[in-house]
Formats: sequence, C-alpha cells, structure tokens
Amino acid sequence: MSAGDDFIRAVVRADLAAGRHDEVVTRFPPEPNGYLHIGHAKSICLNFGVPREFGGRCHMRFDDTNPTREEHEFIEAIQEDVRWLGFDWGEHLYFASDHFERLYEWGEHLIRTGDAYVDDLSAEEIRAHRGTLTEPGRESPWRARPAEESLDLFRRMRAGEFPEGARVLRAKIDMASGNINMRDPVLYRILHASHPRTGEAWCIYPTYDFAHGQSDAIEGVTHSLCTLEFEDHRPLYDWLVDHLPVPMVPKQYEFSRLNLSHTVLSKRRLTQLVQEGRVDGWDDPRMPTLCGLRRRGVPPEAIRDFVGQLAISKTSDNLVEAAMLDHAVRERLNRSAPRRFGVLRPLKVTLENYPEGEDEWVDALNNPEDPEAGTRRLRFGRTLYVEADDFMEEPPKKFFRLAPGREARLRYAYLVTCQEVIKDSSGAVTELRCTYDPATRGGKAPDGRKVRGALHWVSAEDSVAAEVRLYESLFTKALPGVDGGALWDDLNPASRTVLGGCRLEPGLATAAPGETVQFERQGYFCPDPVSTPEAPVFNRTVGLRDSWARAQKQAAREG
Repeated sequence: MSAGDDFIRAVVRADLAAGRHDEVVTRFPPEPNGYLHIGHAKSICLNFGVPREFGGRCHMRFDDTNPTREEHEFIEAIQEDVRWLGFDWGEHLYFASDHFERLYEWGEHLIRTGDAYVDDLSAEEIRAHRGTLTEPGRESPWRARPAEESLDLFRRMRAGEFPEGARVLRAKIDMASGNINMRDPVLYRILHASHPRTGEAWCIYPTYDFAHGQSDAIEGVTHSLCTLEFEDHRPLYDWLVDHLPVPMVPKQYEFSRLNLSHTVLSKRRLTQLVQEGRVDGWDDPRMPTLCGLRRRGVPPEAIRDFVGQLAISKTSDNLVEAAMLDHAVRERLNRSAPRRFGVLRPLKVTLENYPEGEDEWVDALNNPEDPEAGTRRLRFGRTLYVEADDFMEEPPKKFFRLAPGREARLRYAYLVTCQEVIKDSSGAVTELRCTYDPATRGGKAPDGRKVRGALHWVSAEDSVAAEVRLYESLFTKALPGVDGGALWDDLNPASRTVLGGCRLEPGLATAAPGETVQFERQGYFCPDPVSTPEAPVFNRTVGLRDSWARAQKQAAREG
C-alpha cells in the first residue's frame, strides 16, 4: 500500500511533525481462533504499510485471552499468512498472555482506586442489568462492595477457589452511560481452561477490552488501528489508559472494514462452513481465507494491489465487488504468469495427411507481455487434442473455429481443415479427421488467406492427463442471507466443477503449488497441493473475462 492522503496517514504525518512521537509503532492483533481472510488483508496492509512508509515498525500480537477457542494451529497459520502477504514483524512478536501478570496487577490497582469491583451477578443477570440503547442500566447490588473485600475475592478468583461464572471483575464507570460499553464492563472472568501458552498457570483471563489498550501501552504502540466495530469501544480504551499507570498513552483510530460480495467474512460463519462440511477445510479454494486464496493460486502481490485501491475512511463499511479482486489478480498474473496449453474437454483430432510415426517441434511464447520470458518447445504430430467447444457441426455466423469443411489455425503450428466427423453410437462427436497445410507452419498462409480462428491444442503423444477444478463464487447472491432466508440457501451449487481427463502440456506435470500459469484462452490455473507428476491436479485461479474492468470503462464513458 503506497502513501496516500487518507485520514490515518494524515494523523501520523501530523503527529510526527508535531514531535508527539519519535517513531510510528502499530500492531496487528489477531485472535488465534481461526484463519485470516481477505478482510484481514486490509488491516494487515494498513498496519504494516503505514510504519513502513514512515520509518516505524509493526508488532504482531496475538490476542490470546480466550483459551477455550485458541489453538497452536491458528497461531502458526496466521504467521504464515502474514509473511506470505509480504510482511514481517522481526523481533516484535507478542502475545497478550505475555502481559498477564502486569494486567492482573492493574486489575488490583483499579480495585484499590475504587474503579473496579468483584461482582457476583451471573452473566445472564449482568445482561439484564445492562439496560438498552434507550434505557439506562441498573447498578449491581455488589457495586458498593468494599475495596478490601473485592481485592480478597479477586485474589481468590486467581487462586481457583470459585467455579466458572461465579464472579467477575468489573470496571466501575457509569451504568447510565449512553454507550453500553461503559456500563461497568467486565474486565476479568473465571475460565478453568488450559491455555496454549501458559498452561494451567491461570484460571482467570482478561477480556479483550481490558487487554487491548494496556498491551498497546506496554509495547509502546503509538497508533492502534482498528476497524469501525471498535469505535464504540474507544471511550473504554481511553478510560482504562487514563485510570492505569501505563508507561505511555496510545491512541486508537478506526477505519472502515472490508466486505466482499458473494462471500462471508464473519469468522463465525466461516467456522460453520468448515465444521458443517460445506467446504473442504479452511484452505478450500472457494473460501475467502488467505490460505484458500493461496491454494487457488492468487499471488500476494495481487492482494496488496487490491487492498491498495480500497478507501481508508471512517465512513460505514461498504461492499466491494468480488470482481474487483479478480481484476487485480488478472492484472498481476497477466504480466507474470507463463502461458501454457491446457485442453479441459478434449476432442481428438487426427491429421490424416500428416506422416504416421513422425512429429516435430514448434516454438511457443512463454508470455507475450514479457519480452524476456522467451519461448518453449511443443511437440506436434499426427494426433492432437483440441477443446470440444472449438468444434460445431452447424456453427452460427460468427463462429470462427472448426466446423465441417472449415479451416482454423492451430496456434504456433499449422492451418487445418475439418474433413470428417466421427461419432459414437449415441451421436456424440468423438473425433475429427482433418488435414493440415504443410505450407502454413507457424500458422501463417503464404498466399495471404485470412483464417480468424486460432485454437490451442496439445499433442496426444506426450500430453498428460489431469484433473482440473473450476471455481465460482461460493454464494449466488452478493449479500448472502439478507432476504430473510437462511444463509446456506444462497450457497452456489456450482461453486466447484471437477473435470477429469483434461490434457495438459507435459511440463505442467511437475509444476509446484504457487506456480500459477495461464492456460491460453481458458484462464489462470495453479497446481493444487495434492497434485503429483503421476496425477496432476490444477485449480482455476480466475477466468479471463474481466467484468469489473468492463464496468469501469462503461462508467467512465457514461460519466
């Protein structure tokens, strides 16, 4: 993300100019209870990008305050995703659990100063006392509990004397506040659960609201960048910082989050998709997770390009068309992806006048967008495969591919003419008998005749059989589940199509995951991690049609 004029960069620029900070320090604070998705990419690029532009640093800090939902698997996956996206935190890897002892001491500090108390109300009773947006809350009968008694109970909570739900530590702020987050929020709760890092050392854990700002202060974070859902939490963030002996005072700033059409970016919903078997795991290429996008062959540079085009504003969250992300992927891959031939629905072609038992090599460009990419050699012989869709017995007027008696160009090779159509007992076309013109090597006719159709092809002799998986949007609607029906009613039954028996250039058999290529005329494809040289499997990254770019051009013409 390049430097721009958004409000966050303006704040940072002003703070540095005024000497409020010597260095910009931000943090990316994921919860280790799931995998990162494309929505997180906006926050990652902003939190790491801003200090990179201004000579500062970004911390990676895991908000591991709820041991009942956290796993090492998620911690490792999040680090892998952030690094894959192109960012690193160096020595500044932190966990909220690193600060548990000091946070506990600050809990005792708030009790001593009369700003917190131990409450015996249950979670349901606390909710009932909290009030509504139009009605004030009611004070707990334990709000006036003496500090000495609350301090004793808090220490006994830590010692494990009470069951879960028996008591909590609450801040004493204002039960009549118009901001419900300020109505004596819970700071600590009892959880008899083993923690992934601290094990059995603790049975009380701070809430996110208590750990967040204080961890920022401990680590020296200057600009705590959050999405808009935390805006109503900022008064509590500031109250806690003001009422505790923190080593420095960080400031929180909120920006609009990313919502992407035809998918869901709710961690709860994504977890449901995985747990209910509606997708094949967190890295299913249909998922908006970063690991799913990586498995689909999306380059990290394309995600950074996409995020760089998004507004960083304080306005309400807006919906971004998934086609915009696809456009960014195409733009990046068009410049970098090698071109290859892949026939997804093979139709056999026999060149009857090509000498039997012979073959030759033709040169093909690796990438016409890159003059330095060079060429590769393709075997050409008597028997080939072309795309079944490139033949029609009764073609419409503007069909410029193969048809009975019609000539077409085999890219980089020769002009061929369909002479005979072979069908099976059901009437399905199984083979085309054609002739080639030996004088048209390279696909050019010496007599100047024009042939508009140019087809991709592979040799039957050395092409490899492969499975190819075609992916579409996971949901049929731009906003799934908003019309009153169940979210799952909008799942796209055609979100994945598996094609067996595809034929690919032989070199693709040994391509590795991450080596995204363009199948000419088909789209961009990447080997799946399960792919092997003996049984290649490719995922479609994105097709060639760019609806977003066309819509932008149309809007420019009309504007």
